[in-house]
Amino acid sequence: MTQNEMIVAIYDGMQDLKTDMRELKDRVQVLEEDVSALKEDVSVLKEDVSVLKEDVSVLKEDVSVLKEDVSVLKEDVSVLKEDVSVLKEDVSVLKEDVSVLKEDVSGIHLTLENVTNRNIRVVAEGHLDLSRKLDEALKADTERELMHLRVNVLENDMRRVKEKVGIA
Repeated sequence: MTQNEMIVAIYDGMQDLKTDMRELKDRVQVLEEDVSALKEDVSVLKEDVSVLKEDVSVLKEDVSVLKEDVSVLKEDVSVLKEDVSVLKEDVSVLKEDVSVLKEDVSGIHLTLENVTNRNIRVVAEGHLDLSRKLDEALKADTERELMHLRVNVLENDMRRVKEKVGIA
């Protein structure tokens, strides 16, 4: 190989080297642009992560407050359940008392209708005949009125006995 050929070969090699360098520069330029875009993206991601961290911090505080509120609510519900249980017991006792009172009032009502009202009617009927002599009226009517009173009392007592025995 001659010197000229060598120079041409070196020159061709240099041309290839220059072309490779240009391609390498172009590729480096593209890489630099890509790295710059990545840096911008990383910067935006850092900002987003910072905002996300703040949001998570606020969320943690809210969850903590919510947990406390739920705890207080659970305690209130527990107290409310106890109060309702006591109230149910009280209402049950009141129902029983009202039932007993109804029975008592019914008994009083029957006594008024069957005994007291009859006795008043008997006494009133005995006083209608005021034109008779006082002595005759007192003897006959007093005995009759007493008998009616005793019969009414006995009837009422018999009715109560029948109710307790379960006959009536």
